Amino acid sequence: MTDRKRLVLASGSPRRLALLEQVCIKPDYLLPSDIDEEPTRGETPRALATRLARTKAEVVRRSVDTDEDYEGAIVLAADTVVAVGRRILPKTELREEAERCLRLLSGRAHRVYTSVCVAVSSGSSRHKLIETRVRFKRLSEAEISNYLDSGEWRGKAGGYAIQGIAGSFVVKLVGSYPNVVGLPIYETVSMLSGAGYPVRQNWADTLALSE
Repeated sequence: MTDRKRLVLASGSPRRLALLEQVCIKPDYLLPSDIDEEPTRGETPRALATRLARTKAEVVRRSVDTDEDYEGAIVLAADTVVAVGRRILPKTELREEAERCLRLLSGRAHRVYTSVCVAVSSGSSRHKLIETRVRFKRLSEAEISNYLDSGEWRGKAGGYAIQGIAGSFVVKLVGSYPNVVGLPIYETVSMLSGAGYPVRQNWADTLALSE
């Protein structure tokens, strides 16, 4: 059995997985957590992102701790919330939801919060909340209609994917770009390294395999 720390990603998001693979991090297991993601009454966007990331990490941590196959594994969880002021935008599943989001975001600034939580086998955990400010151009009716037709908005917080077509709507971004995609890389790498995950050793191993 290897002494290398193993990693459990508490998410099924292909975007988060791709961001991790960008820095040569390949989770050993994917264990999406099934939790209620609805905000509570009066909950702020920052508080929601933090609560959901922590809850996802706790739920998966409990599963990992009862299975010897995951012994000693590190759990990584995250949640992304898009908001205009205190108004939390949904993860859109219906065209009507996405249209409302696009009309609200058109020509104005909004904020994207991603909370990252890393939980280790000792029961301790750390979390960080990252904020990015994004401003959209004023969208024409044709742009809104064509974007909705693309279907790119499905399942996306705020009804858009910045790494796709919607990147052409962004006129200004202040903060972490990967945070808007779904996982702030700098902070995630720092937290995993602090928890004992061999991030930099992975770089060397990946390079060696490619030679």
